[in-house]
Amino acid sequence: MIQVEHFSKKYGDNTVVNDISFVAKDGAITGFIGHNGAGKSTTIKAITGVIKPTSGSIAINGIDILKDAKNAKLQFGYVSDSPDHFLRLSGLEYLNFIADIYDTPVETREDFIETYAKRFGIFDSLGNKILSYSHGMRQKIMIMGALIHDPSVWILDEPLTGLDPQSAFELKQMMREHVEKGNSVFFSTHVLEVAEKLCDEIIIIKKGELLYSGTLDELKATHKSQASLENIFLELSDVKEGETVS
Repeated sequence: MIQVEHFSKKYGDNTVVNDISFVAKDGAITGFIGHNGAGKSTTIKAITGVIKPTSGSIAINGIDILKDAKNAKLQFGYVSDSPDHFLRLSGLEYLNFIADIYDTPVETREDFIETYAKRFGIFDSLGNKILSYSHGMRQKIMIMGALIHDPSVWILDEPLTGLDPQSAFELKQMMREHVEKGNSVFFSTHVLEVAEKLCDEIIIIKKGELLYSGTLDELKATHKSQASLENIFLELSDVKEGETVS
């Protein structure tokens, strides 16, 4: 579970995120949506401990990310919006490197690597350098690295970008399997159709302000019964022509 309470982030006089609070619950896939510049990446970086809040608190499974960063970070796996990391390592070297950091037992990691590399269709490429991988293959190896220590909380920033249809299907299945075990998935996406079909909870942010946090059914109940998430989002955020939703 992720608990964000009165989180704000300022850079000088510029307020990027302003006093937002929400919970990404256990047993639920929570989608985080907003237009470019809404404050999604800033919020995710604060949740993962990359940046410090100006004010407010953030806890992962009840552990404060500022007061006990090490233990808080053991609770989650994080996939950033860029897969271009550790390019000179082979896929297998990278996965073992991450597994070593988290003290993942050898037998456990070997079973994980074989199972998920085959699910993602990259098992035969594990010996190749990540530099030689396509964008989609890099995304897959980063996802595997984030999950190799079996964290209860998944934090995924645009995880479906660059994935082929089969791998996207597998990841969505993995997300559903994970929450069915009582765990939590928090992910940002610009594909609102995916969020509508996949998410149990929705968080909408605009210009650093929280517009909505709750279930999709509750959100739809306050709008026309036939309204899609895309239409509701556009209404709530009042996106102008030429702006980008992400």
